[in-house]
Amino acid sequence: MLEEWQTSWKNGDTGRKIYNIMPSVSLRPTNWIREDVIFFSQHGPLPAYLKRFHLSDSDYCSCGGIGTALHYATECILTVSWHMRKPALNFEQEWLKRVANNLVSRQKIRGIIKFISENRDLFRSL
Repeated sequence: MLEEWQTSWKNGDTGRKIYNIMPSVSLRPTNWIREDVIFFSQHGPLPAYLKRFHLSDSDYCSCGGIGTALHYATECILTVSWHMRKPALNFEQEWLKRVANNLVSRQKIRGIIKFISENRDLFRSL
């Protein structure tokens, strides 16, 4: 059953953002909470996600940047309290893996997602 699940996960066309962080299936829990899933899947109250699924007319954050998870974690002035160093473009996947495996970094992303969720109007472009 695990082999079948792994094959399905490896060859699937959904969940690729999570697959890039966790390429192997496991019966062990990940200990991810809602905010972790939102950040790493990039599904949730992020303008880029809302625009992609036609739930918003704009993918811009109110600060002027594109409202992605990486934007909020590294450069948005509205989330500066939780900022981490922005990865080089070719190291983004490795950066996401390291953030996922670092409790301090995960606490930061949880704070970002909670703040965005509680202040959605603040993050919509004008």
